[in-house]
Amino acid sequence: MKILLKNGSLKGEKNVDLVIENDKIKKIGPANSLIEENAEVIDLSGLIILPGLVDLHTHLREPGREDAETIATGSAAAARGGFTAVHAMANTLPVADTAGVVEQVWNLGKNVGLVDVYPIGAVTVGLKGEKLAELSAMADSNARVRIFSDDGFCVSDPVLMRRALEYVKAFDGVIAQHAQDPRLTENAQMNESELSGKLGLIGWPAIAEEAIVARDVLLTEHVKSKLHICHASTAGTVEILRWAKDKKVNVTAEVTPHHLFLNQTSCESYNANFKVNPPLRTSKDVEELRKALAQGIIDVVATDHAPHPIEDKEGEWQSAAFGMTGLETALSVVATAMIDTKLMNWADIARVMSERPAEIGQLADHGRPIAENEIANLCIVDPEMTWKVDAQDTHSLSTNNPFHEMTLKSKVIHTIFRGKFTMKSGQVQK
Repeated sequence: MKILLKNGSLKGEKNVDLVIENDKIKKIGPANSLIEENAEVIDLSGLIILPGLVDLHTHLREPGREDAETIATGSAAAARGGFTAVHAMANTLPVADTAGVVEQVWNLGKNVGLVDVYPIGAVTVGLKGEKLAELSAMADSNARVRIFSDDGFCVSDPVLMRRALEYVKAFDGVIAQHAQDPRLTENAQMNESELSGKLGLIGWPAIAEEAIVARDVLLTEHVKSKLHICHASTAGTVEILRWAKDKKVNVTAEVTPHHLFLNQTSCESYNANFKVNPPLRTSKDVEELRKALAQGIIDVVATDHAPHPIEDKEGEWQSAAFGMTGLETALSVVATAMIDTKLMNWADIARVMSERPAEIGQLADHGRPIAENEIANLCIVDPEMTWKVDAQDTHSLSTNNPFHEMTLKSKVIHTIFRGKFTMKSGQVQK
């Protein structure tokens, strides 16, 4: 199988032709210079070629919540969004806290074959925060888990967090922390502010995140381990991360597309599709998160794709589930927030949505240079296309998309995974 991609812009910098044979990039040459017999020819004029996107934070729900998402439907949504690898969070039923469960997720992802699905193992048994899960067994399993997280819950016990950070050093693992002090966020519903008081919703203070981030940065420096901060959402967290980077602490961080694009005023609608953990913050927080991503203080964008069936999002705000879908809109949201504002360029997008996530996840075949003899994992984007989001037009099983009816800039047109189209001209190739 051969594919000849003609006249595409490599990370928005120079136009090239590119030949893919089997699963690898066989040739790269100047635009309109290559001819390849028996190849399918695709004209990429006006389009940008990026390395396939990598998501460090995806909820695929399987096993146990197949009413919200399955690995098959989540993989299709990921392919549509330009992703070639996703990391599946551990808060499934049963929890991914044993070698058996992570291998199940790994094998299901391989059988679907639309993206590489890398399981994230739980830090604690059952996500209960009481004792460490089988970290070594998951690391040694066929899934080769390297990132561990109780996402959805904070590892709030400092002694347990220290032990986890110490334990994963043996196999170069990473603890990904959901930074949320549970005592400071009991029954919290949205960002703590004058607006939360006006809306009659219990406030979620920024300090609940920042206190955990600060503690864990210090623990990580003490034990010389690796820490990753999930879904950073406040200006204060940015300042702590800036301090940690200056001190050369081995800490990385992610920001979600929705925290780069939306702010707490969306909650005025009482539309529970804007209810998320951590909550949407102030416009000042959004501004600081964008700057931090552009400066490298925040390392990556991760979707925190969190599908829910409609019944979990209907009704009153207080009873609705936290979470938003995000795989299919991620690149467009980030491009609108970061490129249209001239804070970043397409090479920067490749860095924060592919190269650095793959590095943090220790993925051999993703986030690689677009070069001859590399695995052909590619995301091809129309940078000028504007489009209106329709929550019903989705490959996910769930429609809790906060960007419904919003107009975004840039759209993924093709996704190539290991040399094959998983999305072609906007259509997922199942």
